[in-house]
Amino acid sequence: MGKLALAAKITHVPSMYLSEMPGERKGSRQDAIDGHIEIGRRCRALGVDTIVVFDTHWLVNANYHVNCAPHFKGIYTSNELPHFITNMGYEFPGNPALGKLLARVCNEHHVETLAHDATSLAPEYGTLVPMRYMNTDQHFKVVSVSALCTVHYLNDSARLGWAMRKAVEDHYDGTVAFFASGSLSHRFAQNGLAPEFAFKIWSPYLETFDHRVIEMWQQGQWAEFCEMLPEYAAKGHGEGFMHDTAMLLGALGWSDYRGEAEIITPYFGASGTGQLNAVLPVTPQSGAAVPVAQASAAKGYREFARL
Repeated sequence: MGKLALAAKITHVPSMYLSEMPGERKGSRQDAIDGHIEIGRRCRALGVDTIVVFDTHWLVNANYHVNCAPHFKGIYTSNELPHFITNMGYEFPGNPALGKLLARVCNEHHVETLAHDATSLAPEYGTLVPMRYMNTDQHFKVVSVSALCTVHYLNDSARLGWAMRKAVEDHYDGTVAFFASGSLSHRFAQNGLAPEFAFKIWSPYLETFDHRVIEMWQQGQWAEFCEMLPEYAAKGHGEGFMHDTAMLLGALGWSDYRGEAEIITPYFGASGTGQLNAVLPVTPQSGAAVPVAQASAAKGYREFARL
């Protein structure tokens, strides 16, 4: 019935908002902003009605959660970086019907997920920053999914992504995009060194690691990447422990996925972290994706949980 039309791994660095402000940082993140605008343009061209964001700034300590209020509006200041994002206005429509559908199908596939439609819960900036540039006219409905998962297995997140795609394709009357909103390596510069690392990666090791991962994505080496994801998430300081990435790859086919990433915004450093915007082509989904994700536990996922 429905369609997953576009999938992407996207940045949400708060310096994008700072880049709008007068001062020495003005214009410094225009490449990332332009990448968001381009991804939004592609979504429009594909007829997307709702963007589902796997948000690595939404921290949860039990279950998976979907924020699907009917409408979002407010003024946001980051509690982490209030000198970067302060008093940022936002407004866009939600999609309660889709959010509840996503949660229902995830539960049917044994991934405990709760949908919140009658809620005062506001989206986090992993959702708000991209929507600022992709959805200025409120064209898209938006659903946000928790992806800073503190006590969750990555293979469960992959299964959640697979189930969410199944919900869209089997039950939804519309067209959807899935975004993994988070960085590659996410080791912030040590306190006092942030200005020095405003446009740099924290260490040569992490930068080399990230570049190799991008090469794997561009070459479609997903089986190898999925096998190394738990170790990459840990040793690469992956944002949100890279649950957003596991969700996106689960939706695309996990280790069976064969698409080759298209880099929209080339890799860049931000306060020590590694960032990019990349579109991952949507290819036909295998019905065997859930057991593939479960079977990966035998290769280390069973032991890997962030506590």
